[in-house]
Amino acid sequence: MTTETPVAPWYRQPWFWFLLIFPGASIIYCAVAITIAVSTENAMVTDDWSKEGRGINMSIARDQKAEDLGMEAQIDFQSKNITVNLNTVEGPADFPYLILNLFHPTLSDKDRTVQFQQIAPGRFAGKLLNDIDGRWYYDLRGPANEWRLKGEAWLPAEDGITVKAGGSAQG
Repeated sequence: MTTETPVAPWYRQPWFWFLLIFPGASIIYCAVAITIAVSTENAMVTDDWSKEGRGINMSIARDQKAEDLGMEAQIDFQSKNITVNLNTVEGPADFPYLILNLFHPTLSDKDRTVQFQQIAPGRFAGKLLNDIDGRWYYDLRGPANEWRLKGEAWLPAEDGITVKAGGSAQG
């Protein structure tokens, strides 16, 4: 190579493009990652974490109240109709209504709430609007929200679910 050999301009040098490809790819990747992070909502993260932390103590107190009352519930599923037999240490529970919250493990838009009306002492009936299938967390509570029975089950359970305060569900 002599001093009079013409040198190609910088944009025609292969080493320039080879060295530029890695920083260029990382800039594009960061731009895409930031765009996705800003434009999507993460439903699993809560904004009011301190309020939920304080609420844990209330939840423990409600679980303890259910255990003190010796509550036991039998939840039966017949298609979209649900019946609950609720007993305490003193006999059949006497509440005007009950509330059953069904929580999907991953998709909060599938969560459901069922209100039960008393049809006899200790016996309650409610209706689902849509069929349920799969794994669900449930939370059965009274009208004053003083107690709760909670657990996890595969629904609809053919033999129903038996829930005891302080214990796990069977069914």
